[in-house]
Amino acid sequence: MRTQALIIGGGITGTGLARDLALRGVECILVEKADINAGASGRNHGLLHSGGRYVATDPGAARECHLENEILKRVAPHCIEDTGGLFVAVEGDDETYAAEFPQLCSRCGIPCRQIDPKEARDLEPALSDKVIAAYLVDDAAIDPFKISLENIAQAQELGTHLLCHTKVIGFEKENHRIKAVRLANTITGKENIVEPEQVINAAGPWSAQVAALAGIEIQMLYSKGTLLVTGHRVTGHVINRLQRPGDGDILVPSGTVSLLGTTSVRTDSPDRIIPTIEEVDLMVDEGSKMIPALKGIRYIRSYAGVRPLLKMDSNLDDRSVSRGFMLLDHTRDGLENFSTIPSGKLTTYRYMAEKTADLVCKRLGISVPCLTQTEPLLSSPSGMWTEPALGPRNWISRNHDDPLLCECELIPKTVIESIVGSISDHNGDINLRAIGLRSRVGKGSCQGIFCGKRVSAFLYQTGQMKGTEGLEDLKAFLQERWRGERPVLWHSQMMQAELKEALYCGSFGLETRGGCQ
Repeated sequence: MRTQALIIGGGITGTGLARDLALRGVECILVEKADINAGASGRNHGLLHSGGRYVATDPGAARECHLENEILKRVAPHCIEDTGGLFVAVEGDDETYAAEFPQLCSRCGIPCRQIDPKEARDLEPALSDKVIAAYLVDDAAIDPFKISLENIAQAQELGTHLLCHTKVIGFEKENHRIKAVRLANTITGKENIVEPEQVINAAGPWSAQVAALAGIEIQMLYSKGTLLVTGHRVTGHVINRLQRPGDGDILVPSGTVSLLGTTSVRTDSPDRIIPTIEEVDLMVDEGSKMIPALKGIRYIRSYAGVRPLLKMDSNLDDRSVSRGFMLLDHTRDGLENFSTIPSGKLTTYRYMAEKTADLVCKRLGISVPCLTQTEPLLSSPSGMWTEPALGPRNWISRNHDDPLLCECELIPKTVIESIVGSISDHNGDINLRAIGLRSRVGKGSCQGIFCGKRVSAFLYQTGQMKGTEGLEDLKAFLQERWRGERPVLWHSQMMQAELKEALYCGSFGLETRGGCQ
């Protein structure tokens, strides 16, 4: 295969870059070792930052967030719930920082309006009565799965080739250039070779590993962040603690639930990241200082991702490392057609893609300007069902002869058929995890108890699964859900887990097949 640009990594940066280059007429292949958003892009809190979080610690990133916040609300409104945000300080917080917050925002060009603590509690009754200061900002909630799927869908319509479950295993170099890239399908083992004019490493936490295959060393820090999913929506606004970034200081509404985060724990590898009970306890303790109800409510799961941070100064803690991005041009490393974009934020993905595409096009001799600032991101069927609460909203008009396969999120069989068809059209691997990534399957209160077996049965009935492969797929799907449930096992969630064990171990005997651990 030959192409003008080979993009490595199917997260938001890679998919955003694919769309940007495709809009400029650049021929692209995007390879992803797992599935779209399988890494850091699928494990964040879905916050479209106003920039307020970084006004004291990282003014450059704060400005970038504010500008991109405005652009994305204009070009991709269907991926965003414009909730607005509140920064609140409670008794005992740094009153000097709270007083200086408006000036810090002003220096970064970020809108910020102070309101009375009583007005803040009228807006959000769940807030603590110990709130001493409150400011309104332009935070919002963004669906990271939808926006990545929409980006790659439009890129594919414009000619981009997507190869999921495809890993880079080597580079062939000649005359200071990458001549060929060796790829391997992670499911079949089949190998292919791509001859690209330009290679862009957008592998997020795995960027250093990809660069190492080309003989280039990138120093990176891996900061694990754990988040919690509540059983119901706690607030209408994004709620931020009015302090320098810390643990458990953001609550983001997401459809019918809320996401509480996050932690910052240094880890040696991005490959096996598991939330811990200690992190969960810490976030609940900290979050309840601004929203007391967080202390006793139900959490249906936790999850963790890795922030890929460039190692700039070993004396900085992870919270102090810039959340801006750096585009690494590897010409100085001896490769003229290789570049890496290793870090950044979901909020600024479009800007990162623009600057990377500018470099690629300059090298290719293409002068077409970036269009993503003004060109609307089109809605596509492949990203439709990731939207929280879409199923319940469509319940009234639903064809009731169409059986529900997911009761928590009210997803009928025809939707699963559509998702399977979309995966098949893009030569993807059809399994429960792929379906869950493109929908709300497994993400409701039951965490896969009922939808897991129903969707598996559907895959058997339609010939997508045969023999024991469906049981193995179901086991892997439940194992992923269990990793998130295990740290939040108390009250009603404990009963939910007991029901799952009774069903899948007692009835299906999965524990005899090396099941959930």
